[in-house]
Amino acid sequence: MAVSNSILWVSAKPPISNIFLQNPKHLLPQISPQPLRFQSSAIHCGLRELRVRIDSIKNTQKITEAMKLVAAARVRRAQEAVINGRPFAETLVEVLYDINERLQCEDIDVPLTNVRPVKKVAIVVITADRGLCGGFNNLVVKKAEARIAELKKLGLDITLISVGKKGNSYFMRRPEICVDKFIEGGLFATTKEAQVIADDVFSLFVSEEVDKVELVYNKFVSLVKSEPVIHTLLPLSPKGEVVDVTGNSVDAIEDEFFRLTTKEGKLSVERESVKIKREGLLPVMEFEQDPVQILDAMMPLYLNSQILRALQESTASELAARMNAMSNATDNAVDLTKTLSNVYNRQRQAKITGEILEIVAGAEALKEFE
Repeated sequence: MAVSNSILWVSAKPPISNIFLQNPKHLLPQISPQPLRFQSSAIHCGLRELRVRIDSIKNTQKITEAMKLVAAARVRRAQEAVINGRPFAETLVEVLYDINERLQCEDIDVPLTNVRPVKKVAIVVITADRGLCGGFNNLVVKKAEARIAELKKLGLDITLISVGKKGNSYFMRRPEICVDKFIEGGLFATTKEAQVIADDVFSLFVSEEVDKVELVYNKFVSLVKSEPVIHTLLPLSPKGEVVDVTGNSVDAIEDEFFRLTTKEGKLSVERESVKIKREGLLPVMEFEQDPVQILDAMMPLYLNSQILRALQESTASELAARMNAMSNATDNAVDLTKTLSNVYNRQRQAKITGEILEIVAGAEALKEFE
């Protein structure tokens, strides 16, 4: 008689079926057929579904790893642009302030330095064109909304200049916020993009449509940190340095460089601090040309350089945030792959154990019958 027929025939006997088929664990008491004792209660998949899910997560891990490497390669270039551009922008502000201070006692009208009672404020909000960079865009938008609410409490009118696709899509869904212009940014900040924003800001301020212009952007601090700041662009800062609306300096006293290296076949980052020595105002100087002519020639350059600097800071912060976000996503994918692999192995082991128990139970039933 075949084994399968014998098992079916034996299973019809109540005493033997009660012994071996209802409770076969007594045959192998050291092996527990209960699967997934330590698995998460949220994972309820069969072996095939687990294999598909593990393969999908591995593919996602490859994508996030590639995006991390791309962001790391680009952030180095963006950081160098930020560090190299800061001395020029800071020195230009100091020169302009020094000239402006000398003209305070003279009856000279320079439109971009006139401080008049503020009735309307223009806010330039700089966001990214893409996502997948953690809370980068959310921080800037929240900072801008907080500033808008603060100005509205003071009874001031607000107009916005939105730079970046993420900010554009957000403020398009907010009809209660007046937006003067939507501008899309590029991969890396250029003087051409800065000039477009500067021309719009210049026309608004000179025509007295607005009495103050502020920049809201993410200031690059290090690879793992960026701070949303508010920088008063016009009128010219009274302190001769880049300050926020509370008068505190937002200039970086210490910057962090980094070198991309490979360690154990993977990308790693080595950090080194670069200290910047800050100097006071320029010494007494004599100008051959009229100071008013110098101011008129330098103020457009001031606008362009400050906006370009904000765009560069935002780009560096965005790439650093994306690199960290993709690094965290890659690490999470590795951990999830390990967890699912353990669940898969436990289910597979439990299935094999159950099949062994059935075979042993059938064999023991045959022995008892014989």
